[in-house]
Amino acid sequence: MSEYKKIHGIHIQALASDPSNLGAGQVWYNTTSNQLKITAVSTTGAWASGGNMATTRSGLAGAGTQTAGLAFSGSIPTLSPSLTNATEHYDGSAWTAGGNMATASIRPGGAGTQTAGLAFGGLGPSFFNATEHYDGSAWTAGGNMATARYRLGGTGTQTAGLAFGGAKNGVPSKSFVAEEYDGSAWTTGGTMGTSSSAVDAVGAGTQTAGLAFAHSPNGNATEEYDGSTWTAGGNMATPDRYESAGGGT
Repeated sequence: MSEYKKIHGIHIQALASDPSNLGAGQVWYNTTSNQLKITAVSTTGAWASGGNMATTRSGLAGAGTQTAGLAFSGSIPTLSPSLTNATEHYDGSAWTAGGNMATASIRPGGAGTQTAGLAFGGLGPSFFNATEHYDGSAWTAGGNMATARYRLGGTGTQTAGLAFGGAKNGVPSKSFVAEEYDGSAWTTGGTMGTSSSAVDAVGAGTQTAGLAFAHSPNGNATEEYDGSTWTAGGNMATPDRYESAGGGT
């Protein structure tokens, strides 16, 4: 403490407990825990316009990063039939055409990267359980899911993927079960804890640290996955939202 004061020429408060009225960048020494502490300085992010996609569509899936994004499938209102198998790449400023998928569908799950992408499920003339791998230029067939479904959530990588929730054919018409992908085959994972619906869930994270949120109709609910079990997380600030998109860990 004396050395810090000598160098910087200021006093640091010595407190038995952390202060309640913290300010950004505030420094103090907690004598109970014997720790020098500082309040983190937080900043609010901002959205900026990016390049437009070549094709207007809805119900598509995506993967990748902000500077190496991947978008595929979906519905194009000017087409008849409206479903598309087209893929687009994003480089941080512009979209370019990629390889076409084997099957056109709406609202499949997506995971992976621009050069190691994963697409699974979806709805065409019927519910799909098919999986496709992307290498940056072409799609190839992967292992089939146990449950055919669409409007599902997805996250992870091409060799450690996670699919969960969604709508399926039959009774019940909603799926709460997760499936895990190892690059060639799907296996059954944990059942989601939601008591209402896991349709239109947004996915983020990894196969062993997954996140599901914004599923209808409880649009602010969150669940966390540890590779075997789902547990409830904190609710989002804005309720009643679904058909959202998201990313992160």
